[in-house]
Amino acid sequence: MRISIITINRNNAIGLKQTIESVIPQLNTDCEYIVIDGNSTDNSLDIIKQYDGQINKWVSGSNKGIYGDMNIGINLAQGQYCLFLNSGDWLNKDILKKAVDMCTGEDIVYFNTILSYNNTRFEELRYSPSLTMLSFYKQTIGHQSTLIKTQLFKTYGLYNESYKIHSDYEFWIEAIVLQGCSCKYVDMFLSYYDMGGRSSKSCEASTKEINYILTKSLPLRVLSDYEYWFNKEKSLELFYWIKSQVVIFTFLKLMFKGAIFLNKIKKDIHSKKHIHVS
Repeated sequence: MRISIITINRNNAIGLKQTIESVIPQLNTDCEYIVIDGNSTDNSLDIIKQYDGQINKWVSGSNKGIYGDMNIGINLAQGQYCLFLNSGDWLNKDILKKAVDMCTGEDIVYFNTILSYNNTRFEELRYSPSLTMLSFYKQTIGHQSTLIKTQLFKTYGLYNESYKIHSDYEFWIEAIVLQGCSCKYVDMFLSYYDMGGRSSKSCEASTKEINYILTKSLPLRVLSDYEYWFNKEKSLELFYWIKSQVVIFTFLKLMFKGAIFLNKIKKDIHSKKHIHVS
């Protein structure tokens, strides 16, 4: 068994159906499908039972939270790699067989992601071909587009269930940055990520968890350097974007030249007044 696809769900029957229907047609003998339902009170269980014969394993009634339910899935997994595709996310068409072929022994195999906004607007998100700490400074790779060797969870432990949003982020810092796990980038789009999910929303709790994980994992002096270069990089990105907007850039140049010209006039006037008074 090469890949264990794990879907967790709680009260998202519509999203769960979408996820299941993207996985089942692509399943083959190299893959298994595991669904963990967190004691849903909507008709999620009916959806699971509808596809019971095509889902390899499913559990309902756990309700241990996002990462607690993922850990249940990990313990059930028999695949060499785990892929976490939560309810509402879905696989790209005809991609699973290609994903299996890309599993050539690396610890982590990561693909690109397509962000989905209410299933009406989509945005392609490509990741860096090489991962460094800068790749994870207040940003991350797609959990739903990354295959993780199941053995890594035995080596570094399961997901920390005390986190509500970013336990996978802590796992990346530990496994990739601190322990140097081998990584492979595949320039293909593996999955669609539902931007209506909790972890996709920028909020105070999300920022707080990320900052806590960073300060817990790295010395303050190191983080201070990353803060500086992170802000520097963002400033450069803004500059190059403005430069690419011809009309805006031309307008700003004219304003800048105008400001210099006005400042020169003010200096000339001040200089003449000074000479007259003398």
